[in-house]
Amino acid sequence: MSERLTRILFITATRLGDAVLSTGLLDHLIRSMPDPQVTIACGPVAAGLFERMPGRTRTIIVEKRRYDLHWLSLWRACIGTRWDLAVDLRGSAVTLLLRTRGRTIMRGGRRAGHRIRHLGGALGLTPAPVPVVWTSAADDAKAASLLPSGRTLIALGPTANWAGKVWPAERFAELFAAIRQALPDALPVVLAGPGPAEHAMAQGLLDRLDEAVDLRGRLSLAEVAACLKRCQLYVGNDSGLMHLSAATGIPTLGLFGPSKASEYAPVGRQAAFVAAPGPEGDAPIAGLAVEDAVVAARALLGLA
Repeated sequence: MSERLTRILFITATRLGDAVLSTGLLDHLIRSMPDPQVTIACGPVAAGLFERMPGRTRTIIVEKRRYDLHWLSLWRACIGTRWDLAVDLRGSAVTLLLRTRGRTIMRGGRRAGHRIRHLGGALGLTPAPVPVVWTSAADDAKAASLLPSGRTLIALGPTANWAGKVWPAERFAELFAAIRQALPDALPVVLAGPGPAEHAMAQGLLDRLDEAVDLRGRLSLAEVAACLKRCQLYVGNDSGLMHLSAATGIPTLGLFGPSKASEYAPVGRQAAFVAAPGPEGDAPIAGLAVEDAVVAARALLGLA
C-alpha cells in the first residue's frame, strides 16, 4: 500500500458480527502506512468496536432510514473530504460519488462461502486477515476488577439476535457442569448485549449456575473484549459476541443450528464450531447434543 494513502473511508457493517469480521482488513490497512487517518462508517451497534482503533479520526453512525436515505446522509458527511482510499463493504454507490484516489466496493448481499473470504477478496488478500480487537489499559484494568485471577474462566454467550439460534439454557448449564468436572476451579462468566430482551434471554442460564459472574449489558464493547481476553474458553450461540470472542484469540466455540457455519463460523487463532444435525441453515438448534459441544470444548481447553 502506498505511503501516500492516508485518508481512508471505511464503510462497514450494521451488524456487530459482520463488523468484527471486517476488523482484519482495517488492521491490515493501518499497519501498511505510517500515519493512517481512518473514518469509520458503521451501524450504531458496531460503533464501540472501533473506539480504541489506532488511526481512527472519526466514526459516522449509519442508521437505516426509509427509502435508503441513510446513504444520502453518509454521502453528505463525506463529500467535503478528498479521500485517498474509500473501502465500501456494503455494496452501496456512495463512494462512486466521492472524490477519492482509489476505491474498493464489495458486492452486497449474501453469497456462498465464508464471509471472511469475501472480505479478504475485496482487497485481494488471500488468506484474509484474521479479525482483531482493540482495547486500552483502562479496559484491561476494568476487566481485572471484574474477573478474578487464578480461576479457569469459562465465558458463556446464551443469547442471539433471534430465538431460533438460541441453544436451551439447560444445555449450557450441562456443558458447564461437564467442564467443571474436569476443571473444578472453573467459574462461569455470562455475557449478553444491552437491553431487556438480551437480559431476559440470559436469565434462564444464570438461574441454573452457582457463582456465575453476571456481565449482561454492563460494559462497552472494548470492556467486553478485555474481559474475554481473561477467559480460557468462550462457548456461545452464533452471534456478534461469538465473533468478538474469536477475534480476541481465546479458544472460542460457536454453536450453530438454523444458520450456516460455512458462511459465519467464528474466525480466530483458536476457533471452532459444532452444528446441529440436519440440513445446513435449517437444523433446529435444540438438536445439538450437549455431548458434542462438550467434546469440542474439551479439545479447545486441551483436555481431549
